[in-house]
Amino acid sequence: MLLPEKTAIIYGGGGSIGGAVARAFAREAARVYLAGRSQAKLDRVAEEIRSAGGAAEAAQLDALDPEAVDRHADAVAAEAGGIDISFNLITHGDVQGTPMAEMDVDDYVRPVETAVRTTFITARAAARHMIPQGSGVILFFGGEGDPPRGYELGGLQTAFHAMEAMRRQLGTELGPHGVRTVTLRTGGVPESIADEQLRAAIGEATEGSTLLGRAATLEDVANVAAFVASDQARTMTAATVNVSAGALLD
Repeated sequence: MLLPEKTAIIYGGGGSIGGAVARAFAREAARVYLAGRSQAKLDRVAEEIRSAGGAAEAAQLDALDPEAVDRHADAVAAEAGGIDISFNLITHGDVQGTPMAEMDVDDYVRPVETAVRTTFITARAAARHMIPQGSGVILFFGGEGDPPRGYELGGLQTAFHAMEAMRRQLGTELGPHGVRTVTLRTGGVPESIADEQLRAAIGEATEGSTLLGRAATLEDVANVAAFVASDQARTMTAATVNVSAGALLD
């Protein structure tokens, strides 16, 4: 088991990526705390984990609300004895497929503001508990990359660049306290797209752009996240992990 006796908070744990990561963490013996806006989705993932013999709790909260996030983190730390892993996987509300020259200001700026605000709030809450214990891992998702030709990403990449700047600074500040920061770069996970037609179209385009001829799956991302969060990756910090099947070149 990679994560025995570890406590993990996953924001957006009811979503496709968050749920996959939660199940992988629980499979590796972590105690998982799911947080997000949809109680029904969170409960469904938590029940799947418990049915498989894992430990999971679910709490409805807004990851853009600093007081709610702080209260929840405090409660988790008090119950579990600390926080070992924090991973924010909430959606940022980005608009894709519209050229920047035609896009509304709010549609472009929204994902940037959302990503920066929620990432800062949840990372800060985790850091306040990880610093005293001298250990912990804060994971980030997305990662900067070159925008693909022929497709408009709106504010998505701007948001990812902002998150990467935050991850680097946090890594510098938290490293002396034994806290690690790592980003998982995927180049896109078509399997996470709900719309079947869109998933098929993006999946085909993604697979055609990778060196391995396939896209990262939810299981791929979750398995790597579990490894990076474990003590086996204890030397990895202020770093990115490429899970893109060669869509992104380092």
